[in-house]
Formats: sequence, C-alpha cells, structure tokens
Amino acid sequence: MDFLKVSSKSSPASVAGAIAGMVKDGVPVNIQCVGAGAVNQAIKAIAIARGFLIPTGVDISCAPTFSDIEIGGESRTAIRIAIYVHDISRQSGGSSVGSTSGIVEPVR
Repeated sequence: MDFLKVSSKSSPASVAGAIAGMVKDGVPVNIQCVGAGAVNQAIKAIAIARGFLIPTGVDISCAPTFSDIEIGGESRTAIRIAIYVHDISRQSGGSSVGSTSGIVEPVR
C-alpha cells in the first residue's frame, strides 16, 4: 500500500492539493506521519482539502491508526490516516457536516 508521506516541513496547502487531486481521480488516499509536527501538518492539509472538495459535492473524513515502521534501521511509531470519501451532492437539504448517509465507499 502506498502512502502520502507528510513531514513537519511539508506545506499543508501542497499536501491538500495532492489529497484533493487523488480524491477527484478516485485514487485511495492514505497518509503516513512520524512525529507531532508531521501529524499537525497532515491534519491541516486534510482540513484545507475539505475546503477544496466540498464545493464540488464531495466531502472527506479521516481515521487515524498507529503503525510500527522501520526508518534507517530504527523502529518508530507512525500515525497512518485513512481518508474516506463522501458524496454530498446527492443529499437533499441541510448541512452535510457530520452526516455519513452519503458515503460512497471507504478508501483503503
């Protein structure tokens, strides 16, 4: 499985563009971060990507998990964030925030 790797130095706007582009192309989006700064940048990117996607009738949500990985021979704990895509253009009336009735399919 491929991951969008985010570091503490990643630009949230650039990562958001990558997330939105992958969602629009129907490509599964999974993000991997190591460290608090990287997680911070990833969450900001997800929030920005939502802003890009909602006007197109698509919303996203996320689910974080822990993963033990190896970097340079060292064992580290990463946060992996799965992005889920929701089609909100088919929902009638009201706000779509917090609604899951328009779930298209989880992106794995």
